[in-house]
Amino acid sequence: MFVSSSQLLPRWLEVLLTEKFYNACIIHEEAKKNEKNIYCLDCCISLCPHCLPPHRSHRLLQIRRYVYHDVIRLDDATKLIDCAYVQSYTTNSAKVVFLNQRPQTRSFRGTGNICNTCDRSLQDPYLFCSLSCKIDYLIRTEGGLSNYLYECKFLSLPEPGLDDGLMTPDSVLEPTGSARTSSGSGGSGGVVGSRTLVCTATTEFVRKKRSSSASSAYRATCRPACSPVSEISAGLMNRRKGNPQRAPLY
Repeated sequence: MFVSSSQLLPRWLEVLLTEKFYNACIIHEEAKKNEKNIYCLDCCISLCPHCLPPHRSHRLLQIRRYVYHDVIRLDDATKLIDCAYVQSYTTNSAKVVFLNQRPQTRSFRGTGNICNTCDRSLQDPYLFCSLSCKIDYLIRTEGGLSNYLYECKFLSLPEPGLDDGLMTPDSVLEPTGSARTSSGSGGSGGVVGSRTLVCTATTEFVRKKRSSSASSAYRATCRPACSPVSEISAGLMNRRKGNPQRAPLY
């Protein structure tokens, strides 16, 4: 898992990083949109939108879903913990960070920046791919998080209302030249080179364009080879249609 000593974490953070979100709420099993995508920091439980009324005065954090993994808004995360050097993504006009490290099918063998905890490939100068990776590193190297946690007395859901938290496939990394300083930390955050992840629609367009170009090239190459054949066929047809040649009569 992400840490070796969970007792070093505050209760709200330990539950946040181990809770399973986007499961159906058993209390509102028959209701629509009953996925548990809200976390109450005061009660340390996950909630669905129908569970909200008793928790309206509590600190609430919306959990979002991106590429089948849980993310939270960077603006919300920086109110709770120092997020410097955690790689962020911009999607649906919001910067987000992953809560937990994502499984890898193979280890990174190239050169470049990698996560200090799970060796996932990163953009410079990021050091962690998720919040849990940074937390794990701080516990291993510094023995705790007391210098990196912030006191947050108020945390509300996005206005004007709660969305479904689902992200689109389109995503870009935080662009070059943008620096983020974690609120209250006084340290500088990470900067990353811009890179766009190509969406499915763009890929289809490129495929169609390449296919069209290939067809045009094929027709252009084929046309000269076919022309002499057409001319020969036309000559044969004209010869057949001419007046028959008869032997002279003597």
